[in-house]
Amino acid sequence: MDKERRRTTAKRKRRPAGNRKVHKKRKKQSGLVRIIGTVVFVLLILGLLGGYFLIQRYSYGKERADISDWFDAGDASSFPMIINGVNVERKARSFDGAYYLSLEDVHEYVSTRFYYGEADQIFVYSTPDAVITSPVGTGEYTSTVAGSNTMEHAISRTEGDTLYVLIDYLKLYYDISFEAYTEPNRMTVHIDTWQAETAQVNHDTWLRHRGGIKSDILIDLKKEDRVIILEEEGEDWVKVRSEDGFAGYVEKKRLGEHTTYTYGADTLQEPVYTSITKPYRISIGWHQIYAEAGNDTLGEVTSQVKSLNTISPTWFALSDNEGSISSIGSADYVQRAHAMGMEVWALVSNFANEGIDSKAVLSRAASRARLTENLIAETKRLGCDGINVDFEDLPENAGQDFIQFIRELSIACRREQLVLSIDNYPPYNFRAYYDHREQGIVADYVIIMGYDEHTGGSEEAGSVSSIEYTRFGIEATCALVPPEKVINAVPFYTRIWTTSGGAVTNCPAVGMDAARENCTMYGITPTWDAETEQNYGETTTADGSLVQIWMEDSESIEAKIAVMESNGLAGIGFWRLGLESPDVWDVIAAYVDGR
Repeated sequence: MDKERRRTTAKRKRRPAGNRKVHKKRKKQSGLVRIIGTVVFVLLILGLLGGYFLIQRYSYGKERADISDWFDAGDASSFPMIINGVNVERKARSFDGAYYLSLEDVHEYVSTRFYYGEADQIFVYSTPDAVITSPVGTGEYTSTVAGSNTMEHAISRTEGDTLYVLIDYLKLYYDISFEAYTEPNRMTVHIDTWQAETAQVNHDTWLRHRGGIKSDILIDLKKEDRVIILEEEGEDWVKVRSEDGFAGYVEKKRLGEHTTYTYGADTLQEPVYTSITKPYRISIGWHQIYAEAGNDTLGEVTSQVKSLNTISPTWFALSDNEGSISSIGSADYVQRAHAMGMEVWALVSNFANEGIDSKAVLSRAASRARLTENLIAETKRLGCDGINVDFEDLPENAGQDFIQFIRELSIACRREQLVLSIDNYPPYNFRAYYDHREQGIVADYVIIMGYDEHTGGSEEAGSVSSIEYTRFGIEATCALVPPEKVINAVPFYTRIWTTSGGAVTNCPAVGMDAARENCTMYGITPTWDAETEQNYGETTTADGSLVQIWMEDSESIEAKIAVMESNGLAGIGFWRLGLESPDVWDVIAAYVDGR
């Protein structure tokens, strides 16, 4: 039985040869399927990985930049400013819920017409016909024309050494608008109207730190947001500034057509400073008078003049530090000058009397007001036609005080129809605090003292007024003041220079005739010097001293007049009457009369 079962089982296990071949074939097919499956799986994984990396490479990054200190505010009260689309790296401040600019920034970006009277602790603004004063730290302000008013916040306030000015107060006089933002602190400011190339966003997008889809996001931009175009960045990106102050990059395809857009508002009328302009070329000579008796020399100093239509006697001078003046003026002199066809612009100086501290006089409101009142009263009493201000050697820290005095004096002169003229050095940088530009706005005439290139205190000999010195004075002044308000004054004097041992030992100033006499005395025959456009001569004396003379004469004056005429000046001045030779008046008359 067991044997039979084993044989039967053995029979069942044996298979035909054909079936074995089929089985082998199936095994081979099964292995191939597994290989193909593996390959497909690997390719699928590689495809997925490749797709992932492609997506990672070409998809938009969504990392956001930390903008908490993007504008470097420094503290919670500071607001870095973007003024007229430009990050100026200056900061407004917030005090008690109101916003302020430093006075330095007010002068830089708004107007220099705002004045800090530190001695009185007042903040002052002047218009063509009024002075508006506000005590520092208060909201009160008072106009000499419109009376008093009050603002909710302090108009000005000091923090340390800095004076800050309420922006809302500035808005009373100038077209200023602003928007303050937080997180981070910043402020966009529009002053007057200004234009920029802009575009509107055509699709919601992002402003990025740099050009590139992986760059960190600064802020979101919404469709129809306006951005200012700063610069193109390759073919695909544009650097822009958002209207809330951020500068970054946006894809070019996300922007619409570029257009010119006007920001700011033109809502306030610019103050109009009227001026007295004479319908002829001014020809003004200074008459140096030391005492009342000097008024009798009017006929003498004008005996040989031609085409002199204005005379400026040196009558008034500061006499104390409270705004008082001394006067040696004469109403009879004025009447005689008028009869000769000349206007009288009385000169006021700050150097004729001893013990005068110009800074003390000009820095206090009371002394400025007293000085103005005294000048106007004396000028009217004498019947003068104008005032000529000759304040020399002012310290730099008195510059803003001086120009505030000129503003206040101009209001009074405008009211009384008196000509206001101001004597100035050529506007070299170290004299910039005389503020020729503001003078040219508020005064009638700005006079260049086109002499003293080399003075009695010079360490080396040189011309009193070379042609280049003249040209610089005229062109630099005309860059700041309308030429029709500029008068150039020429010297009627020459210096006789003596140099011994390499040092100047003597350099007296003499008139034109005396200069010729010195040439004769020293045996000098001057010849034309093309560099200075003056007749120049020199000689060596028996003791080895070098004597040099740069002549002022009709030829040098004619050369200066040519520069004046080419710049379209208002006229010519002369320091001083009585020092000229008669022949110079023919040259002057040809210029003044337009011949």
